Amino acid sequence: MSKTYNATTKPRQLHLPAIGLGTWQSQHDDGVRAVRTAIEQGYRHIDTAPRYQNETAVGEGIRQSGIARDALFVTTKVWWTELRAPAFRRSVERSLSDMKLDYVDLLLIHWPNPDIPLGETLGAMADAHRQGLARNIGVANFPVEWLECAVALSPVPLSVNQCEYHPYLNQRKVLAACAKHGLSFVAHTPLGSGRLLADPLIAQIAGRHGRTPSQVLLRWLIQQPGVAAVPKSTNPQRIGENIDVFDFSLDDEEMRRIAGLARPDGRISSVAWAPDWDAA
Repeated sequence: MSKTYNATTKPRQLHLPAIGLGTWQSQHDDGVRAVRTAIEQGYRHIDTAPRYQNETAVGEGIRQSGIARDALFVTTKVWWTELRAPAFRRSVERSLSDMKLDYVDLLLIHWPNPDIPLGETLGAMADAHRQGLARNIGVANFPVEWLECAVALSPVPLSVNQCEYHPYLNQRKVLAACAKHGLSFVAHTPLGSGRLLADPLIAQIAGRHGRTPSQVLLRWLIQQPGVAAVPKSTNPQRIGENIDVFDFSLDDEEMRRIAGLARPDGRISSVAWAPDWDAA
């Protein structure tokens, strides 16, 4: 039985699986196996990007799984240096060629770029949508100010903002902006690159439920309205564990205690081209 779940709570929001497979650093044969294994384990959302240098492997993993194309939700992105309209179009076409797909289910701007007019990029993305290359469009790593501008400028409604999110990082402002505009929030780096797996509170709650720390962290995310997550793994056991989070729940006190782990230095995505993040 397919484990495809609705991460959203509002009719306006995009219907997408609550747990997807992140593929950053999953390359070559490891990437092929990870994608094939994930689909066999019930995943129906695969998240990739040209920057990950693995779209060929992702496409091969999809083909080896034997899954019907319309049963799978595939996300890719366009890198922040490729946001001029001609480069944007080339990036999308190259991604589809590498994966051997006719379309992606979700196309994202990977990071904002202040040196390229956002309206130009959104226009190119809308063209990709109208031409059937992307069924839905959105953004990634957009703080509130950038998100507000994108929503206002986009000729086609945006569906998603994908950002880093885990208990060490307070994303209340971005979550509120997504809810305001009917966007789903997809959490990347949902396990804090492993930093949260040894947290004493997470371990305590995991023991209480007879679960792993990663399962508690992912349950905390998807139990929030409109939030999905794309944990990355190439380990078959962990791939299976990460999607096995739909038969238990956290109580209100546990949700609050986990949220209370947020701290000023909790962000992991520290890159030179990052925008000015929202203050917690």
